[in-house]
Amino acid sequence: MNSGESPVAPILLVDDEKHIRLAAGQTLELEGYEVDALPSAEGVLEKLDPDWPGVIVTDINMPGMDGLELMRQIQAVDAELPVILITGHGDISMAVSAIREGAYDFIEKPFASDFLLDTVRRAVDKRRLTLENRRLRQELEIQNAAGPRMVGKDPKIVALRQLCRTVAETPADILILAETGSGKDLVARYIHERSPRRSKNFVAINCGAVPENLIESELFGHEAGAFTGAKARRIGKFEHANGGTLFLDEIESMPMSLQIKLLRVLEERAIERLGSNQLIPLDIRVIAAAKIDLKRLAEEGKFREDLYYRLNVVRIDIPPLRERRDDIPLLFQHFILVASALYGREVVELSAERMHSLLMHDWPGNVRELRNLAERYVLLGESCTFDFDNRPITDDTNGNGLTLPEQVERFERMLIHTELSKHGGSIKDTLHALGLPRKTLYDKMKKYGLEKEDYKA
Repeated sequence: MNSGESPVAPILLVDDEKHIRLAAGQTLELEGYEVDALPSAEGVLEKLDPDWPGVIVTDINMPGMDGLELMRQIQAVDAELPVILITGHGDISMAVSAIREGAYDFIEKPFASDFLLDTVRRAVDKRRLTLENRRLRQELEIQNAAGPRMVGKDPKIVALRQLCRTVAETPADILILAETGSGKDLVARYIHERSPRRSKNFVAINCGAVPENLIESELFGHEAGAFTGAKARRIGKFEHANGGTLFLDEIESMPMSLQIKLLRVLEERAIERLGSNQLIPLDIRVIAAAKIDLKRLAEEGKFREDLYYRLNVVRIDIPPLRERRDDIPLLFQHFILVASALYGREVVELSAERMHSLLMHDWPGNVRELRNLAERYVLLGESCTFDFDNRPITDDTNGNGLTLPEQVERFERMLIHTELSKHGGSIKDTLHALGLPRKTLYDKMKKYGLEKEDYKA
């Protein structure tokens, strides 16, 4: 098996000579690679896409499509996919020309196992770095794009961003479930801004904030004279969102009588204004959000079960802030910078003790509570009261108090994070500020998943 430094990667081994396929395939498999050995180029391209993480090893001289033509067709899929050519003695000049055309390397028959493994290992490392750089560039472009941002490096937030980007490109309706203050509106806007509908309207309505006798008119609109006081035609939220996205927040508050009409709209993609018999076709995506489990409400008869299943095409769960505590310093810094620009105030550096209290708080109001506190801190500075300082600390999952080692580790990580941020990722300045030997600082950064490159910006 390999040393573990390179991840297991798929290898496509293409050679019409059976004994080479068997010998080279066995060598690569013993090293831990997943080998797919093929006797010809037929079917190779079907296995590839721009995100394929492996390497192709192919003979040059084969019946049918030869290795050079295969390489050119692979480059059409992804010009950066490493192709290693197996050459005969008379093919050296041809292989050198292929290197100029973009082949990764070539191996001359007969070849030693160690030479094959070394070449493949380097190619796999190159492929891994290529895909990682692509991912980082995409992440940077997304984070710097106009519109809402989901700040955080916690694995749950990274997975949430990826899911949102994936579903944004589809027309599917979406159901968001999250606690109050977790950012349901932000996630809905994030999806809209990264969807093909971004140039059209994003229309939001809080179903719990509109009186029951008005919400039908708000959603569907009405014709003049449809009811007492309807003096003119009114365009409803559905129609206003046509071509774009309609966000229905607190969908659990929608009256049962209106839920069946919403179900019909979702099924037929058409509405009638109140007082009209004319169907208006709709091209919209509906994103609904709830802070209560709709399935449980449906089982209790408080929400239509058929509407729940119709809305639940794609479900997105936003983690509460207490489940992503390591993002708290980053989020707080983001919010105080925004508030500083908004109010034109200088930011007073937060003390380590105060940052520790942020990390230990349970955040029942989630990100909204943290943002509000950041704004108060910018306005009031050190006189800002952290009114949760004396509240009991509860564990993320079962309500038990955090152990002393857990609190010490969290505080230690926060201190290192703060100094790295203050010094722009400078190891020298950080270790002087903390009074740590260089090796100790590196060990602790590795322990807590802190990378100096993340702080250089």
